[in-house]
Order: sequence, then C-alpha cells, then structure tokens
Amino acid sequence: QVQLVESGGGLVQAGASLRLACVASGLTFSTAAMGWFRQAAGKEREFVASISATDNMTTYLSSVNGRYTISRDNAKKTVYLQTNSLQTENTAVYSCEARNQAGLRSYASDYDYWGQGTQVTVSS
Repeated sequence: QVQLVESGGGLVQAGASLRLACVASGLTFSTAAMGWFRQAAGKEREFVASISATDNMTTYLSSVNGRYTISRDNAKKTVYLQTNSLQTENTAVYSCEARNQAGLRSYASDYDYWGQGTQVTVSS
C-alpha cells in the first residue's frame, strides 16, 4: 500500500520560509516522479512543482519560480519543497503526489498517489 505523508507546514508571517517534506512508502521511489500541489479554501487544486525520477529535472508554477525549490532524496524516499518569501496568497493545504513513471508532469490526473497534505498559513 502506497503512503505519502507530508510534514513541515505551519503558521508563519509573510516573508518567512518553510521546508515541507513528504515521505513515501510502498512504491519504488527512485523511479517515481514527484509533485507538489496546493489547494486554498474555496479554490481548485493547483500545481506547484514537480521533479523527475532519475535526472532531477524540475518545473514550477510561474508565480513560485525563484521562491520555491523542489528536491528529492531517494535514499530517504523523501521529496522536499523549500518555500521562501511566503505571501498570504500562498496559504493552502500543500500535498505531494507520486506517479509510477519517471517523467515530471504538471497535471494532477497524471499522478497515481497523493497524500493528505500539510497546512501552510501565511499571515500579514
């Protein structure tokens, strides 16, 4: 059974940083592309970042490019999302997703598994 467990969220002030982590189990992590999505209250789920399995290629939502960094540690079966210069509009539940293929994708429908998410709240 595949499990993705996120952590690292919290309540921070605008301008702060958080490092989110997602630990995977039950899948071959080294060959799975990983992604981060977020969903704010009353809004649709939104792609944030993705990283490929084998060559660590990355892609980002344009509004977070340069502020967020996705990375992975295959030995720890963990994907990270470093979020810097957080803004109030970044408040959302951030969840990680995994797909059984190596190539990165930006559509939620391309992913096979997802976690419960971790809440990020940014105050002004």
